Amino acid sequence: MDLSFSAEELAFREDVRAFLAEHLPDDLAEKVRSRRELKRDDYMRWQKILHQKGWIGGWWPKEYGGQGWSPAERHIFDEECHEAHAPPLLPFGIQMVGPVIYTFGRPDQKAHFLPRILSGEDWWCQGYSEPGSGSDLASLKTTAVRDGDDYIVNGQKIWTSLAQYADWIFCLVRTSSEGKAQQGISFLLIDMKTPGITVRPLKLMDQAAHVNEVFFEDVRVPVANRIGEENKGWTYAKFLLGNERAGIAEVAWNKKLLQKLKDIAFATQADGKPLIEDSNFSTRVAETEVKLTALEYSNLRTLAGMQDGSPPGGEASMLKLIGSEVTQSITELTVEALGYYAAPYDTRDDAPGSNWTPVGPDHAEGVLAQHLFMRAITIAGGSSEIQKNIIAKMVLGL
Repeated sequence: MDLSFSAEELAFREDVRAFLAEHLPDDLAEKVRSRRELKRDDYMRWQKILHQKGWIGGWWPKEYGGQGWSPAERHIFDEECHEAHAPPLLPFGIQMVGPVIYTFGRPDQKAHFLPRILSGEDWWCQGYSEPGSGSDLASLKTTAVRDGDDYIVNGQKIWTSLAQYADWIFCLVRTSSEGKAQQGISFLLIDMKTPGITVRPLKLMDQAAHVNEVFFEDVRVPVANRIGEENKGWTYAKFLLGNERAGIAEVAWNKKLLQKLKDIAFATQADGKPLIEDSNFSTRVAETEVKLTALEYSNLRTLAGMQDGSPPGGEASMLKLIGSEVTQSITELTVEALGYYAAPYDTRDDAPGSNWTPVGPDHAEGVLAQHLFMRAITIAGGSSEIQKNIIAKMVLGL
């Protein structure tokens, strides 16, 4: 196992740095640096710049519009983007449903959807969780009943991120109630403009409406929009969740957050000394950094295995579990370091920074909103309890 980068990969890193220095708009970088809420136009502007370069979905196979990047090149690209404060690439199309379509979809589905995902013409959201069916996803109750060449879909999804912007939703639906619960689920692609779909925003603790409820009432979906076989959707869902969980580790982003925490801790005074000199606080920062370093090397080992053609298995759950805990620890420590400067907020719709108005130093902006939103990260992509069950079964063989 070789955890070092090759000369070609280091040259690729320099290419990425040069591109970001020249083409990343200053206003977008500043918005990310100061933790302000990104709107649809912000995401789309950056995606179009990358698409023109050919770097959207760079890890996709070349035959589907990607660059065929190796796992190491993808890792390098993510690191440099975070270092430059580039807007994140929304995962729903590029990282989640796109690979499902090019792996399991029909030729006509690939030809229609994949170019539109890469160009940003279609914005996707994820229809998995339901009231009462979150961690126990196989118990979902949204139904799809066959009616000629269509399915009639009825039910509800919840915690649907950015559905208010979405053009399409990839959805798990129940097409059979016979046998094991996992065996009666299908994977549908649904146009959000279809009559019968209602989106209702949910405001979270950070005062922003990132997530939504989505209601389906007699929604007609062509059978042609089903991915793969009927009642085999659980297979495609597990494939998608593996990609999502590996991405949630966010090693490069966590490294950036940790550096910001250290900067604040060195600048903040406590009893006339930098906060970082407080033994209790510095110990907690050190413990978090040790976890992050271990996470980084685990991620590199997973990348090394993927270079050899081995797909991630239980490792994806390990990365997700520890990565989400590290994120929560860093954001919590950052709020603690800022003290009362992190607390004030303004709920006016026109207030900056995800509707939070900072007081005091500039680096306080958006910190509390980010911390509150990250309380959900140990649930997103499957709760920590679910990840531990997967690790026990797939890694420990229990």
